[in-house]
Amino acid sequence: MVSLPYDLQMGDQRRLVGAAAGSAGLPSAGEKESAASRSEESHADLWRKTHLGRLLGHAMRRFDERVLQLMAASEQAPLALANLAARDKVGAAHIHITRHLPLEGARLTELATWAGMTKQSMGDLVNQCEAWGLVTREPDPGDARARRIVFTPTGLDWLAAFRDAVAQAEAEFRASVGNEVATVVALGLEAYAA
Repeated sequence: MVSLPYDLQMGDQRRLVGAAAGSAGLPSAGEKESAASRSEESHADLWRKTHLGRLLGHAMRRFDERVLQLMAASEQAPLALANLAARDKVGAAHIHITRHLPLEGARLTELATWAGMTKQSMGDLVNQCEAWGLVTREPDPGDARARRIVFTPTGLDWLAAFRDAVAQAEAEFRASVGNEVATVVALGLEAYAA
């Protein structure tokens, strides 16, 4: 089921209420023109609120927020990190490291590229995650000048809690929209991102 934006849902109800009000309190011709102009403008601008990119962005933020809520309540997540998540100190940006860092580790530039962030922003994020004990920097065996970011044992516990939280959030999404719609969404996003 597709949900219409609030303005579209309410439009028919407003017209019905206006018609039911009868002749008492009818708007003047100027008020009618002003209301019609506002209505045309809101419909002409509606695309900005309902285009696919915006909907995907809202869905991703909602999904990441739910994952963080689940991690904050997780008994599997390291307690200190769960407490940080519960106090909104761990944000969606921290999910980038959890989502993109391979188990064998990666260089900062690779991690930044995969997450769609600047090297400096990713460096700040890695510094914070390193201070929390999620990751550490190790020498890169392929290049003595480079360092690799790898999960610590605490980071691997965090990653396991993340996996479970993602699975639960996905199950909640499926329950919310139905299995068929969830499958189509997943297949469509996978094809689009390829």
